Amino acid sequence: MKDILHEIVEVKKEEVKLLKRDFTYKRFSDSEFFEKKSLSFINALNNKKRISIIAEIKKASPSKGIIREKFDYIEIASIYFENETDAVSIVTDKIFFKGSIKYLNEIAKIKSTPLLRKDFIIDEVQIFEAKSNGADAILLISEILSESQIIELTQAAQEHDMDVLLELHSSDQISKIDFSINKIIGINNRDLSNFNVDINTTGKISELIPDNILIVSESGIKNKNDIDFLKTTNTSAVLVGEHFMKSNNIAETLIEFKEYCHYES
Repeated sequence: MKDILHEIVEVKKEEVKLLKRDFTYKRFSDSEFFEKKSLSFINALNNKKRISIIAEIKKASPSKGIIREKFDYIEIASIYFENETDAVSIVTDKIFFKGSIKYLNEIAKIKSTPLLRKDFIIDEVQIFEAKSNGADAILLISEILSESQIIELTQAAQEHDMDVLLELHSSDQISKIDFSINKIIGINNRDLSNFNVDINTTGKISELIPDNILIVSESGIKNKNDIDFLKTTNTSAVLVGEHFMKSNNIAETLIEFKEYCHYES
């Protein structure tokens, strides 16, 4: 995966060059979404009754290939909105995940909850692109960014009224993070070196994160046992994609999953 991650970053560098060639800041700022107030991603994840759910729209991944053959992203988004998921993550990477920025743009026109652009962001031009296509938040991956890049890109997003989900995969990344700036931390349970998923990763790393930080557990979350474990940690939200994408009835699966996430009264 380290090699794949490196390959992805190299592709992103080329994509950034093309974005800078083809788009000016004014062209982004002229979009219908650019001056619209964003929906608060961080507020959406502060559900007092249950663990919050970020439901993901993802067609494929490098490790699993095509995850959902019948991929009607508008229909999927509508199901998420109708069933009041707390936020929606949209994978926009084209080459490796079969995503598209147009998915974000078209879903933004019907959104009722915050949208997270999930991609490999390495330059602020991708942040302008995210905002101009209706994102309310962006993902940053600490594994591919330096400490100074994390700060610069986080500030660029915040200046454009977007929240940041800063993802890490190991405790080694914690030293890069300024928790006075990054208030939402995603812990990816997937080991980037071998694709193995271990939900205990959230338990171990969450203990090292300050108490006032909102923690999102990502990857491999699919059943009640997983949620029951996460309730014993400091997890406030989960990002779930594959479990919903593989479902024959997404609405039914989401309703069931929300029940798992409720705190006992």
